[in-house]
Amino acid sequence: MLLPYMNSGVVEAGCDEAGRGCLAGAVYAAAVILPPDFRNELLNDSKQLSEKQRYALRPLIEEAALAWAVGVVTPQEIDRINILNASFLAMHRAIEQLTVTPQHLLIDGNRFKPYPDIAHTCVVKGDGKYEAIAAASILAKTYRDDYMNELHEKYPMYDWKSNKGYPTKAHRAAIAQYGPSPYHRLSFQLLERQLSIF
Repeated sequence: MLLPYMNSGVVEAGCDEAGRGCLAGAVYAAAVILPPDFRNELLNDSKQLSEKQRYALRPLIEEAALAWAVGVVTPQEIDRINILNASFLAMHRAIEQLTVTPQHLLIDGNRFKPYPDIAHTCVVKGDGKYEAIAAASILAKTYRDDYMNELHEKYPMYDWKSNKGYPTKAHRAAIAQYGPSPYHRLSFQLLERQLSIF
């Protein structure tokens, strides 16, 4: 069972990102404040759920949440500030849109750039430990998937509908064949380096 909160009686927002390891597309992050009595047996780390389960949970989370928001950082911004800083920025953008100001942030992962005037705790694999982080992981993942599905319509050759921008063999082969799209992260290693043996 996931934990409902870290600190009792404190307004906590869970934060998580999606798309950090992708070769293409924006990085998305979500911040979610759940009521202390929120319970859903299906709620879990988005990676442990099927696509159908994630999309079934999204409206339930949005309806029940005291506040929720999604932050986005573009591929061009990622290339400029690097993916780690982009992940932090996406979380900050989500937090600043919350209609309720949290007193404490639960951050998935081991590092975070402090958000002004709000304490935070980093939780490794937090999306499998705390409800609010799991909820944030589901929102970040589903909104990013929607975005990659839309981009797939413009650039079907990269098969983003299936790989969502992650570095599959087919995705790399398409980059080799067609070159990078305007949505590829040019600071990433888009092609696998060939090992030459002399």
